[in-house]
Amino acid sequence: MHIEPRRPTVKNPPEQFAGDVWLDLIVVPSSESQRTVVAKVRFAPGARTAWHSHARGQHLHVTEGVAYFGDRDGNLIEVRPGQTLYTPPGEDHFHAASPDSFMEHIAIVENADDPATTTVWKEHVEDDRLPGAR
Repeated sequence: MHIEPRRPTVKNPPEQFAGDVWLDLIVVPSSESQRTVVAKVRFAPGARTAWHSHARGQHLHVTEGVAYFGDRDGNLIEVRPGQTLYTPPGEDHFHAASPDSFMEHIAIVENADDPATTTVWKEHVEDDRLPGAR
């Protein structure tokens, strides 16, 4: 056994995120037989992901603030600290922080057979899909 090296915090790219979002990788596969990736993701107030889906689904455990998760059917789910949301494989969705506070969640995904296809990024989310939109 060993302690994993610390990875630097990275700011997520504007092509995939609106607003400021930072990522800390906690777990990455250390052999070809492993698939699990775990990350701590911190959103500034009002920040959000673009639409995306995951080949094997995703678990999101909110640790701070109020999170909103939306799907293409217009559903918007509010998730609070201590709650975990699951999105099934292939479901388009987005994650967003409430407009007035930071939000942090732990994201857990399993890589696809080709890790480059684990997450499929799409267009940005329209402002009117978000809480507090005018």
